[in-house]
Amino acid sequence: MKKKELIEKAYDIAKAQYAALGVDTEEVIKNMSKVAISLHCWQTDDVGGFETPDAELSGGGIQTTGNYPGKAGTIEEMRADLEKVLSLLPGNLRLNLHAIYGDFGGELVDRNQIEVKHFQSWIDWCKKNGLGMDFNASNFSHPKADSGFTLSSKDEETRQFWVEHLKRCREISAEAGKQLGTPCVHNTWIPDGSKDTPIDRNGHRELLKKSLDEAMATDYPKEHMMDAVESKLFGIGAESMTVGSHDFYLGYAISRDKMICLDNGHFHPTEQVGDKISACLQFVDQVLLHVTRPVRWDSDHVVTLNEDVQLIASEIVRNDYLDRVKVGLDFFDASINRIGAYVVGTRAAQKAFMIAMLEPTSSMIKMEEAGQNFERLAMLEELKTKPFGAVWDYYCLQNNVPVGEDYIAEVQAYEKEVLSKR
Repeated sequence: MKKKELIEKAYDIAKAQYAALGVDTEEVIKNMSKVAISLHCWQTDDVGGFETPDAELSGGGIQTTGNYPGKAGTIEEMRADLEKVLSLLPGNLRLNLHAIYGDFGGELVDRNQIEVKHFQSWIDWCKKNGLGMDFNASNFSHPKADSGFTLSSKDEETRQFWVEHLKRCREISAEAGKQLGTPCVHNTWIPDGSKDTPIDRNGHRELLKKSLDEAMATDYPKEHMMDAVESKLFGIGAESMTVGSHDFYLGYAISRDKMICLDNGHFHPTEQVGDKISACLQFVDQVLLHVTRPVRWDSDHVVTLNEDVQLIASEIVRNDYLDRVKVGLDFFDASINRIGAYVVGTRAAQKAFMIAMLEPTSSMIKMEEAGQNFERLAMLEELKTKPFGAVWDYYCLQNNVPVGEDYIAEVQAYEKEVLSKR
């Protein structure tokens, strides 16, 4: 029997099993188009960017480990890698771009001088590939981030430099969203903080609030761009105090009608971002997610299908939040094939959403409300061994992308033909 026939036969069996639970797998496959995953460009080149030749990270709390061969060194190489990734993934995808990835044409353009023209070729590339675009200010890897403070700096020249950078990033985001016909989510994360015990925490937080207000004074139509602010528990060199804490940014988002960005690697290891989604959405209109995999205190490992990611997806699906939660990935692993890292991580996130959609949520809520806690727990356990994989394989088949482990050979071939020659 041919592989296609095996996939279809397995799917028919799975379809019947889920139907017995009241779940329509055809509807699930259709609804997967509502899950838009924003691919972070920085996995291709270890967060280097294109401001200078052979850009290396310095200053401001970003660290990538590993030196696996094949790293993208030019915009052309990055786009070729991204196109290969897109060919291996099903579903609705977007591009998430950092400001350091502008098309600067070999010219040194400082962060407070970037313009739409430096990103027009990216907008055109997204349009060509049918992608929406998201954007991020790059408040790191810059001499003016070496002090450990950017938007919260007490040096006024430094603070104004980063305010201007953020203003320009928001303008670029709005134009990208306008041209592509889908809102561009602009996310603000800064590494600001103190390695050892600070005295004036309040002073830096007052300055951060002032800077954000100044930088976001211009209102853009929400159909063009939306602002998000991203917290972190701590960072390298900011172990004792992070200015942009979760408490700070949640208050800012609520009071300023902004999105709160929840990165599931930016909290204490025992905290679950999945539990925070419905809490935050009581008070903000929308949430941005950065889905990653923390290992101990390192937040940016390749996403795998684990319980934390599953809870995130389940909370979104169970509460019909797909239109209120934007999903982006945020990991960078330079110790393995970077294309493979993309595909494994993105497929893991997509699988989590499919598993959530294959859950008989309404019947389980009825169990819960009737106090049938044994029945609820039993159903959750039984769902773990239902033939989800057969539905996933059929979904990939329908999307004309490699099924199951077939993408491994595709990545290996690309490495041999393209990456190994860089």
